[in-house]
Amino acid sequence: MTTAKDTASPTPPQPPPLDLRPLLLVNMACTMSMMAFVALIGPIARLLGMATWQAGAAVTVAGVVWVILARPWGRAADRLGRRRILLMGSAGFTIAYWLLCLFIDGALRWLPGATLAFLGLMLTRGLIGAFYAALPVGGNALIADHVEPERRARAMALLGAANAVGLVLGPALAALLARHSLSAPFFIMSLLPASAFLVLLFKLKPQPLPHNYAPSPVRLGDPRLRRPLIVAFSAMLSVTVSQITVGFFALDRLQLNSADAAQAAGIALTAVGVALIGSQILLRQLEWPPLKMIRVGASISALGFAAGALATTAPALWACFFVAAAGMGFVFPAFSALAANAMQASEQGATAGSISAAQGMGAVIGPLAGTLVYAVDPRLPFLAVAVLLLLVGLWPAPAAQRT
Repeated sequence: MTTAKDTASPTPPQPPPLDLRPLLLVNMACTMSMMAFVALIGPIARLLGMATWQAGAAVTVAGVVWVILARPWGRAADRLGRRRILLMGSAGFTIAYWLLCLFIDGALRWLPGATLAFLGLMLTRGLIGAFYAALPVGGNALIADHVEPERRARAMALLGAANAVGLVLGPALAALLARHSLSAPFFIMSLLPASAFLVLLFKLKPQPLPHNYAPSPVRLGDPRLRRPLIVAFSAMLSVTVSQITVGFFALDRLQLNSADAAQAAGIALTAVGVALIGSQILLRQLEWPPLKMIRVGASISALGFAAGALATTAPALWACFFVAAAGMGFVFPAFSALAANAMQASEQGATAGSISAAQGMGAVIGPLAGTLVYAVDPRLPFLAVAVLLLLVGLWPAPAAQRT
C-alpha cells in the first residue's frame, strides 16, 4: 500500500552552510579604507592647491567606475565563481590602495601642482572603485547561493552591519591618525584590505553546490528586477544626498560656525553608522519578508528625513538622522534579498551586479542632485528624500505577494 510519505515529492537539496565571517571582514576593512579618503580629502586638496570641484570629482570617480563595472563583475562571478571574484577584487583593491598611499605621500612631500595631483587622485581612486565593485557583487551572490531565501535578508543585513561599522570607524580612525601626518592614515589603513585578502584566501572555503548551472544573462529591464533596482537606487541616492548636505545644513540652517558645523555633521554621520548597525543586527531577530522590511524601513526613514528638514538645533538633527538611518538599515539588505529571491540560481551573479550598479548610480547622482536642490532651499533635499522614500514604502505589492 502506498503511503503519503511514499508519494511525497523529494525535499530539494539545501545549500551548503556558509561561514560569513570572511565576507564581513572584507566589507568592513574596505569600507573603512574608502571612508578614510573621504574624511581627509578636504585638507589634502587645500594643501595641494586643488579646487573644491576637483576634490569632489576625486571622491565621485570611484562611484562612477563602480557603476560601469558592477554588471561585468557579476557576469564574471557567474563564469569564474564567487570566491575567485572576491579574491581578485580584494587583491586589486589592496594594490590600488597602496598606489593611492604612495601617490598622496609623494604629492604632500613634493607638491607637484594641482593638475597633476588631480590626475593622480582620479587614476588611483578610479582603480580602487574598479576593484571595490567586485566585493558586494561576489558577497551577495555567494549568500544567494548558500543561504535559504527566508534567511537571505538577515545574512545580507550582517554584511550591511559590517559596512556600517566601517562607515563609523573609518573617519574616526583617520582623524585620529591624521594628527601625525595626512599620509599616515592611508599607510595604516592599507593593512586592512591586505589582511582581509589573506583571510579570504585561507578561510573562505564555500562548499560545492549540489547543482551547477550555466550562467544566464540578466537584462536591466527585466520586470522581476524592477522593484529591487528602483529601491536600491532610491536608498543610495537618499543616503548620499543627506551626507553631502548635512554640513551645509548645519552652517546655514542651524547657524553654527565652521568648527561647530563640522562637529555637528560628524556626530550626525556617526549617529547614522550606529543606527545602521543596530537596525541591521535587530533584523536577525525578525522573520519579516524583504517586502515588509522595505515598506517599514522606507516609511521610518522618510519620517526621519522630513523631521530633519525642520530641525533647528544640532541634537534634533542628530536624532532625526538616527531615525532615518535606522529605517535605511531595514531597506538595504531587503532589496538585495528581494532581487535574489526573484531570480534563478543561474542568474544570481548577474543579478547582484545589476543591484550593485543601481546603488552606484545613486551614489553618483546623489551628491550632484543634493547640492543643486540645496541651492534652492536648505530644507529641500531632506524633504525631497522623504517624499521619495515614502513613495517607495507605499508602493503597492504585486497581487501574488499580497497577504
